[in-house]
Parts: sequence; structure tokens; C-alpha cells
Amino acid sequence: MHWSRSLYRLRRYSPNTDRLIRSFHYPVDFFCQRKRSYLPRSFPNRFVFNTSSSFSSSIIYRKMAPLLTFDVLQHQNAETSNVIMKALEGNEGFEKLSQAEGSGILARDEEDGKKLTKGVEYAKQKGVIDPNFVPEPYITIDVLGKSPDEVADTMIDKSGTDAKVIVLCGLSGTGKGTTVAVLKKKLEADEKTKVVCWSNGNVFRSVTLLAATWCEQQVEDGAFDPDKALTKENLGDFMSMLEFGLFNGKYDTRIHGLGLDVLVSEVQNTLLKKPMVSKNIPTVAQVTQGEVILFAAKAIETMGESGGLVVLLEGREQTVNYVRTPHRFTLVLSDDTLIGKRRAAQRLMAATINEVNETSSTDEIQAVLEEQLTQMAI
Repeated sequence: MHWSRSLYRLRRYSPNTDRLIRSFHYPVDFFCQRKRSYLPRSFPNRFVFNTSSSFSSSIIYRKMAPLLTFDVLQHQNAETSNVIMKALEGNEGFEKLSQAEGSGILARDEEDGKKLTKGVEYAKQKGVIDPNFVPEPYITIDVLGKSPDEVADTMIDKSGTDAKVIVLCGLSGTGKGTTVAVLKKKLEADEKTKVVCWSNGNVFRSVTLLAATWCEQQVEDGAFDPDKALTKENLGDFMSMLEFGLFNGKYDTRIHGLGLDVLVSEVQNTLLKKPMVSKNIPTVAQVTQGEVILFAAKAIETMGESGGLVVLLEGREQTVNYVRTPHRFTLVLSDDTLIGKRRAAQRLMAATINEVNETSSTDEIQAVLEEQLTQMAI
């Protein structure tokens, strides 16, 4: 009889599990190590039980990892990422995917950073922004081992209760978006506090959308042509097609021109995420830094002073340096391998949730997760 197969059949919450394990005359390590391939990933990997009545000591076998249940999966948040990373710890395919994702992110960040820096210098040369401007110092927060709640609490402690504008920077994968969402929720726990999230990224995306749309209408093959689209005259026109103000009772940016008439809040996850926008953002951002900085500064001033709101500003340092506020933070991740692992986990959770439902067991979810991993790691 294969005892490891019997272990395979044990359900985590079976009332007979502990009694059956105690009936074994061999340590559980023997069964787990001898035929580990028979054990499902959802099988508990921590057991505490007396080896016999004559011993008061206990055998403890590895700390139990959290299970990837449907409830955890459907949250699609940092908790989900952490559970997936733990479930796939040591998996060769996951390591391969993580390395690829991490390398891609770091390469894009480096490319974007160079272009953004070049764009700021270009804006200074044009006289759009002050070449002698020096931003207030940033407070660096290492997010390694910290939850978004802990990071947000640190920012609140450092900012105090009178902050009108809070700036948050950091490279891709450091958790800026999640932190902003948590910070907003915490600040709004006070009913008197109204918080709005602002990202220069959506302004750059809006200008890029207009430039790409212009090319579709004016360039013969419709392909993006920066030399034709990004002239001084066109950029002036594109910026005039962006309007910030109160729409439907809330602050928003309206894109109105070239046949478009939409609000950024309504298209930020659809139209503004299309390839025609995403792949051309660095090129457009390089020549529109000054214009976007001025647009953002005016919008933030309107909300913080006239609107009486707390503004959370997220972006790259190059793009948010010119917004005045003493409350500035940079998120860093001292273990940069986690950047790739987080992004890989995000891709996997998004793919897996579409293939399972609330009736799926942890074993079934794990199987789907590994199937998606196999497809992505090819």
C-alpha cells in the first residue's frame, strides 16, 4: 500500500486527518519526502502532533503556506499575488516567467527614464519650465516585507493631517497603485476628508491618444509618425483639447477634439490602454513634459486649494518634481527580483480567475494556475 497515496486523499479539513496521521509509525517527513509528487499543493504542509505517549515533544513539518482559494483569487490584489508567489515558490517555470517579466519591466523603466529626463531638459530649453527649479526632498520607503496598509500608515504618519498634496513615486512593480488606493481609503475614513487621485500618466496617455488619432486621420497609412504629429503647432492644439474641471459632479479631464469627446475616468482602463497609446507614450512624453507639468500643476492647485480636496499624485519623479508640496515619497524594493515575481503573479491571477468559479476546489484552482503558467512560460 502506498502511504503517500493515502496522504494524497486526505482532505485538509477532514476530521479524521489528525487521527490517521497519528496512526502512522513513521514520521510524516518520510511519506512527504518519499513520494512528494503524489501530494497536491493544497495539502497542508505543517503538522504538529505527539510522536508517542512517552514523548512530550512534537514533530513540526514546514510552515503551512496559505491556500489559493477562490475567495483569495477573486480579490485580485496584493494578497492574491503573495499567495501565488508562495504556491509557486521554487517552480522552474515561475522563476523563468518572473525573470522575463522583471527584465522587461526594468528595461522599459530605464528607457522611459532616459526619455523623460531628455524631455524635461527639452522643456527647460523651450522655457516652458524653470531650469533652476529644485523640488522638496523625498522620503524613501523600502516596501520589502511591508503590506500596502503598512506603507500607507507610514505616509500618513510622515505627512500629518494638514497635507493638501501628497506625491508618490517609484519604479514599476513597487506597488504605487495599490498603495494609493489604500491611502485614499484610510484618509477618507475621516468623513470630512475628500481625496482625489491624480496621475500625470493619464494626461500623457490623453495627449498620445490625440497624436495617434491625428496620425490615423492625416497620415496616408495611418501609422504613428512622430515627426508629423508632434510639431509645436499640433502639440498646442492637442493640449487645448484637454479640459480639467467638474464633470458630472466630480473633477475629471475631458478629451474633446478630433472626433473624440470622452472623460478620462471613463476610458482610462480601455481606450487609454490600447496599443496605439501604450507603445507611443515614451515618444510623446519626451516632447510634452513641460506642457503636461503645467496642466497638472494647475489641475492640482484647483483641487487642493479651490476644491478643498486632498490630492494624491502618483508618477515618476521626472514628471511630478514640479508640483509644489513638502509631502513627497519614493517607494523602492530592495529585492528587485520581487518586481518580476509580482508582475508574473498578476498575469497569472488575471488568467486563472477566468477559468474557475466559486465551486472550484483549491486543487482545481492550483491545476488551472499551473496550466496558465505552462502556457506563459513557453
